[in-house]
Amino acid sequence: MMDTKKNILVIGLLITTFCFYNYLIYTSKENGEPIKLSKKALVGQKIWQDKNCWSCHQTYGLGGYLGPDLTNIYSNKNKGPNYIKAFLNSGVKSMPKFNFTEQEKEAIIAYLKTIDSTGYYPNYDAALKVNGWVELKYKNEK
Repeated sequence: MMDTKKNILVIGLLITTFCFYNYLIYTSKENGEPIKLSKKALVGQKIWQDKNCWSCHQTYGLGGYLGPDLTNIYSNKNKGPNYIKAFLNSGVKSMPKFNFTEQEKEAIIAYLKTIDSTGYYPNYDAALKVNGWVELKYKNEK
């Protein structure tokens, strides 16, 4: 009988700790506001989703594995917007030729530019904080 009460007390304490921890994490304001996409970047995001680019490409390591990770393609000194536009024009190897209009290409480039502006991938300067969040190095921080 005493063991049952002890077990219930321990389980209750664990559930209370779990709920309190989640409250602290999900009500924390320290992570700031999410990045807001411009109207052009929103159009690019819609095209990205409609054409199912996630099935082959990754951003921040999430997505398919057939194509390269495109997180920082816009700021890559050997690539950039003209490089992106060239591949969107013609496709290559496994990438289909989508026949995008100039406006669609510009929108996709705006979307990739916004993704690029948010940080680095892979991010080797990450640190685990005591509260469970991972602290990353962002591009807009000095």
